[in-house]
Amino acid sequence: MSKLLIATNNQGKIAEFRELLAGSGIEFVTPAQINLRLEIAEDGSTYRENAAKKALAFAQASGLTSLADDSGLEVDALGGAPGLHSARYSPKPGAGDKDRRNFLLENLKGKPRPWTARFHATIAIAVPGGGVEFAEGRCDGEIIPEERGTGGFGYDPIFLLTDLGKTMAELDAGEKNRISHRARAALVNQNSFSPDAPKDLSRLSNENMLKTDPQT
Repeated sequence: MSKLLIATNNQGKIAEFRELLAGSGIEFVTPAQINLRLEIAEDGSTYRENAAKKALAFAQASGLTSLADDSGLEVDALGGAPGLHSARYSPKPGAGDKDRRNFLLENLKGKPRPWTARFHATIAIAVPGGGVEFAEGRCDGEIIPEERGTGGFGYDPIFLLTDLGKTMAELDAGEKNRISHRARAALVNQNSFSPDAPKDLSRLSNENMLKTDPQT
């Protein structure tokens, strides 16, 4: 069975990807399972650039096909912020998810509601040697001023799915994996991991890959 490295140390993301791609016939491994520790600076100018940078670094270091994502919350009232900086959106040293949510809400004070927003995710799949394939997904909703729900991570407790009347944090894993931004991006790439796909992942050979373009 072929192996795919989930190129992140974020346990929430690892859990989501395992569920999203369950039944694919691929053996998923994490950096911890192969004693690999990499800290990749997310200093790119696009989601694609950051996702590709992580996937390529882990693929090169591990010798395994690697999957990485870069995602962000884009709030219209803040001109699309925090966007690429979502994971670092707080002036507080060592800030956690709660600090970032509080900082976001502080910046939204006084701005007219609804605070329409979207989650965006770009998934990159890289093979050792430099080939990269991408998929994109988004999930629309709005920011609310009070946290609701105990599931998920990041901005989930204040991101309301308007049609459902629930925040991301109020969804169970099955619901979230049907509609989230990562789910939509993963579904775009699902053919890469179908049970009928060649077990050597030959579809992901360098000849068939899109070349990394930091400008897209």
